This record gives sequence, C-alpha cells and structure tokens, in this order.
Amino acid sequence: MVQVVVRDNNIDQALKALKKKMQREGVFREMKMRRHYEKPSEKRAREKAESIRRARKLARKRFLRDDF
Repeated sequence: MVQVVVRDNNIDQALKALKKKMQREGVFREMKMRRHYEKPSEKRAREKAESIRRARKLARKRFLRDDF
C-alpha cells in the first residue's frame, strides 16, 4: 500500500510524492500493460527483450566504470 503524508496542507507536494512512488513501483506501467490483452507468446517475447536490454545496459555501465 502506498502512503503519502500531507504536510502543511501542501497538496501539490503530496501529489508529486505520490506520483514518484507509483512510478517507482511500476503502477503506471502495469496500468498501460493491462489496457489490452497480451498473448502469452507476446509476453514471453517482450520479457525476453527487456531482459536482454537490461543485461546490455548493465554490461555497458560496468564497461564504462571499469574502463576509467
């Protein structure tokens, strides 16, 4: 459960904090994914592509960190 404290009746700051927490937890991404049905084969392909993308990004960061 996401909980945000409102301080000094500052709704704008609380809303900003709520959006940030929801973004971090992936709520917006999940809502977008659930708009349309995704076939299991498409889901596997997407997850595999995301995994490859994450691995490449991690390898690139390690290379840049170790290179200097």
